[in-house]
Amino acid sequence: MKIIALEEHVVPRQVSEEWVRTADRQDPSVAYTPQHLAKRLEDLGDLRLSEMDDAGIDVQVLSLPPPAFQNFGPDDAIALSRDFNEVMAATVASRPDRFEAFASLPMPDPEAAAAELDRAVRKLGLQGALLCGRTGDLHMDDRVFDPVYAAAERLGTPLYIHPQMPPPSVMDAYYKGFEPVAGFMLATAAVGWHYEAGLEFLRMVMGGVFDRFPTLQVMLGHWGEVVLFYVDRIAVLDKANLKLERPVKEYFQQNAYYTPSGIFTEDYLNWTIATVGVGRIIFSQDYPYQMSGGGGARAFLETASISQDDKERIAHRNWEDLTSRIVRS
Repeated sequence: MKIIALEEHVVPRQVSEEWVRTADRQDPSVAYTPQHLAKRLEDLGDLRLSEMDDAGIDVQVLSLPPPAFQNFGPDDAIALSRDFNEVMAATVASRPDRFEAFASLPMPDPEAAAAELDRAVRKLGLQGALLCGRTGDLHMDDRVFDPVYAAAERLGTPLYIHPQMPPPSVMDAYYKGFEPVAGFMLATAAVGWHYEAGLEFLRMVMGGVFDRFPTLQVMLGHWGEVVLFYVDRIAVLDKANLKLERPVKEYFQQNAYYTPSGIFTEDYLNWTIATVGVGRIIFSQDYPYQMSGGGGARAFLETASISQDDKERIAHRNWEDLTSRIVRS
């Protein structure tokens, strides 16, 4: 069974150096990258391939994790994203049997981001883009980003919504008061990241993004970034006079795909199937932040209490079906 993993990260050294150089503007999580992760994030050769084999993963869809280029000025963001996307295209060309890639976009300039998405997909052969939620103080439902969504819909490319650090005011209000490492973990991997990403998707629904772009497809990791598990309660928004064209739950079922991001828990898998259907689930491991040596990634799917057909849909066919619809010319 071929396994394609979507949320698999890479940070070229020149990008991490730019993050450090502009540290006052960046997500503070960049300062918490230990050396063993930095080494894996940079590697696009033997180390990564051997750990893919060890996990039982055939193909990684590479992407730049937060803060990406969303905290740079427009000119720097444009230049950096173009360079990164060309590195990704060259990496895929060198090992098309093992790698695909998402583009990173210069979201501080939405018109340039739309143009770069078009270039990355049609010229470089990338598979859509990974976005890191907010850009500065602007949420993803802001109409300033409509050019990006219009381009993604026209091209048929998915946009992966990745978590990022909560803003400083939220950090101060909700996550302070503990030993620094504990507070950082609370604000990030434990729960803070996931509220951030889930709320950005929910804002897109409430802000009418999917009414303006009804066939736009986004992706949420970590089994739907909290909000999927609360969708029956979230549906109370149908009574909130939002004037949406569909019930809120239908946007979860029709405009988003969901991945596990290395949270290999069968209860979550079964809940997601029951809520949105197996056709909306695609595999991911979240390398190198989550690692599943000894064939652990493959074992999660192979031992799941679902049909072989459903296993193969999650492992590779749903992704292949989605990307087969991308407009390349």
